Amino acid sequence: MPASDSMAAQLLAYFLCLLGLIGTLVATALPHWRHTAYFTSNLITATSYMKGLWMECVSHTTGIYQCELNRSMLSLPQDLQVARALMVFSSVISTVGTVVSAIGMKCTRCLHQSPTKDLVAVTGGACFVCGGMLCLITVCWTIRNILYDAYNLFYTGGINYGVGLCVYIGFASAIFSIFGGGVLCATCCNTMNRNPAKQSALNTQQHQSYQPHSAHRKEHSAHRNEHSAHRNEQFSSQLSVTSRWSLTGELV
Repeated sequence: MPASDSMAAQLLAYFLCLLGLIGTLVATALPHWRHTAYFTSNLITATSYMKGLWMECVSHTTGIYQCELNRSMLSLPQDLQVARALMVFSSVISTVGTVVSAIGMKCTRCLHQSPTKDLVAVTGGACFVCGGMLCLITVCWTIRNILYDAYNLFYTGGINYGVGLCVYIGFASAIFSIFGGGVLCATCCNTMNRNPAKQSALNTQQHQSYQPHSAHRKEHSAHRNEHSAHRNEQFSSQLSVTSRWSLTGELV
């Protein structure tokens, strides 16, 4: 894959991952996980009940909207506590993946020409995949509980709820995060597979560029040795002349 196509694929994957993160945050915060509506003979007094991870709300057609937070953790059902934890972990991991992926993408200047840049991008993509999987598990488990309560003849909870809007938002967000993270990992892995060949060619080129310097050093060393030998020869000739003059003086 050319470098321009790889960069475009990374940008598209990162955009999908951002959509997944935003959808996960919205689904975690809003109370529209379970929804039901009751109508009386007078449609003006229709009432809508909604339950979320953090609050329960009641909406009337008259414009009154009331919400109550679930303050006690001990009074909550176990599946709701697990759903809270999974969605919070999904949001945190996806947020970390957003920062890490931005550092490792080709369109950023962070870690420029570093061999670990692609590995950082793969790590960010893996964070998005993990965050999407956690969100998908939560959504599927919630749908299973809603359907089980709806078709359970011995259900004693009172109101039968249906699937709310946040479940659909969470499902779409999970798909975006998983798909975007997978594409991000795939494009960066292809780049990592091509990097060893490029690095080998670069090392060969650098080795060839260093060879003239090595030859120059050898030539310089040879010149130094030749100059040193010439100096030794001159010193020897001067010493022999001096010795001759001393012998001549003694004979005279």
